[in-house]
Amino acid sequence: MGINRRTFIQVVAGGVVGSLFTPVIWKTLDDAAIWTQNWPWIPRLKYGELSAKPSISKFGPSPCQLQVRTVAGSPYCVMGSPESALSKGGIDAISAGGAQMLFSPSRVKGPMKKDGDKLVSITWEEAENILADKLGAVKGKPGKLAAVSGDETGTASEALSAFVQEMGSKNVYLMPGDYQAASVAWNSLMKGKGQPGYDIDNSDFVLMIGADVMESWGPVVRNQRVFADKRPTGGDIESVYVYAGPFMNGTAAVSDKWIPMQPGTGAIFSLGLAYHLLKAGATAPASDFADFKTLVLSRFSPDKVEKAIGVKPAVLAGLAKQLMSASAPVVIAGSEFGQGAGAADVVAGAAVNMLLGRINKKGGMMAVPELPKAVAAAPAKSELASRDFAGYLFAVAAGKTAAPEVMLVHEANPVYAMPQAETMAKALEKVSFLVSFSTWMDETAAKADLILPNPHSFERFDDVQTPYGTGSAMLAAAAPVVEKSDYDCKQTVDVLLGAAAGLGIDLGYESFEDMLAAKAEKAGADFGALAEGETFVSDATDSAASLKFAAPALSKAVIMPKGGEIALAPYAQLNVGSASVAVPPLNCVTISKTELQGKDLFVQINGATAGKLGVAQGSKVKLTGAAGECVARVHINEGVMTGVVAAPLGFGHTAWDEYSRGKGDNINKVLSVSTEPGTGMAVWTGSYVSVAKI
Repeated sequence: MGINRRTFIQVVAGGVVGSLFTPVIWKTLDDAAIWTQNWPWIPRLKYGELSAKPSISKFGPSPCQLQVRTVAGSPYCVMGSPESALSKGGIDAISAGGAQMLFSPSRVKGPMKKDGDKLVSITWEEAENILADKLGAVKGKPGKLAAVSGDETGTASEALSAFVQEMGSKNVYLMPGDYQAASVAWNSLMKGKGQPGYDIDNSDFVLMIGADVMESWGPVVRNQRVFADKRPTGGDIESVYVYAGPFMNGTAAVSDKWIPMQPGTGAIFSLGLAYHLLKAGATAPASDFADFKTLVLSRFSPDKVEKAIGVKPAVLAGLAKQLMSASAPVVIAGSEFGQGAGAADVVAGAAVNMLLGRINKKGGMMAVPELPKAVAAAPAKSELASRDFAGYLFAVAAGKTAAPEVMLVHEANPVYAMPQAETMAKALEKVSFLVSFSTWMDETAAKADLILPNPHSFERFDDVQTPYGTGSAMLAAAAPVVEKSDYDCKQTVDVLLGAAAGLGIDLGYESFEDMLAAKAEKAGADFGALAEGETFVSDATDSAASLKFAAPALSKAVIMPKGGEIALAPYAQLNVGSASVAVPPLNCVTISKTELQGKDLFVQINGATAGKLGVAQGSKVKLTGAAGECVARVHINEGVMTGVVAAPLGFGHTAWDEYSRGKGDNINKVLSVSTEPGTGMAVWTGSYVSVAKI
């Protein structure tokens, strides 16, 4: 259940990590209101007309449609949009502070360039001339220009990818997320069309293998609202939820059952489940069914699966029976923290849906069509999503791929948010000229040679198309809520369109607004209606007739864990920022003393693991990964598997503002990147660390 007028996603104590759906503690809310009113950077509201304007937000892990309350044209409050098919009236804990974030001290006030070791303010004319000169020098030179976007759902990323490819480079990427593994799995390995989606709205049994659907996987706000609708307080329960993962996070805490599962072993879990379905006579029309059946029966028998991941045969056998007896079951497989999973995890989860006959069935796994492109030169959405930015940076860091001369970074913070963060930061240091299109002074902007600030969500035109995980194709859009900004910003695509024109590249539009209107028209929607808060939804599905089990890829990619080490289970929380946004000032009061105390981050282990490591509650420890280390304190939590350390993402910022900077450590530093056999893509869900008392 997302935040609305009466509810709040709040981290709870009691040894449980994650978000539960509890009423706001009114005293806390009152304190927070007083605190925000005293912030010197929040302007005083003027008397004037009260109104509510539709908008969208991409601050959190999935986009939301909003109603922004304004007085005299100035936003002061943000609420969910009750009629939204995209977010179903919910709002995430970051977007809830969107009005305050308009005036955040971490905002970039205007264009800046690096002058020695400092960033200095410049005019837009100078900034765009610098950009034009740098781009002109790399036009038509493959590999000399690269770009990455943190906007997985927007037409802005389509425009950016089209521009880079018209410049003669294929090095354009999205930031890592579950959609990357899903695209490689579904489109490349399984030969599916469109993008995979999950119709949890109409499912009566939802099995989540790794996928933390309430905090970090897919359209989390929508997932929460569907959960609340299907399981109303005091009402009839219409859907059963079962979660398999390494610790009791927010998803596990609200599910009917939690099945402990080692981090990064989702594919083994799924194939162990497939074993029982095959033994019960399950079949599928895929051309490689016989090969898949042979693979599963020979390598993923109950005893082998139990030895590998610790899940007893009776548990998987019982789960298989529940799935077969449900009317509309669906299986969702993905990363425990929204990124870093291999394609094998998604393939294996999809295979279970295939055996259950749940592809393109109401309440099942759907082949969701991609919406038509607005810019012809852009790659398909699924193609862009499948490109491996982590693998690219890792190759640059290792000297296997030449660093680009120019890199464009849109709505992303790769210096902070990439796995094996210090290695990736060194790769970015090799870039000759780094351009950040960031709204905020984040870690990447602080390292950039040129900052061209993108407006805040409430100050710009924008859109959202079919977030990964939704069961239907969707399109939403928004116009600026703020008529006149106090900040000297320009929309990224408008800057690119100007640069393109000067370089003799025609992307087909004079403005981003025109591009969004064309996108809506091609999809069969009305842009004016979308900008007023409507959501376009298509119930069409792509054919799944050619879908395969991808048995050869599974055979190579799924490797039994070696064990004997401490497995790292990172987790994301909606109130503690995202890969692109740090902890909002308003959310500091929601962080518990078992997550952050002073500047010390807490990681969580159970009593048995603590005893083995010789640590106790509050002990200071060092976590060491393949190429980095973090310092934290220990919180004992019996909701964590033995041999696992659960560690929160979102802390350890070195930029931003006083509300985020220097608080805790960055767990991304100890995530270890490896290469998935069979696909070659970078993965990091199966990271291990050593833990030493200090």
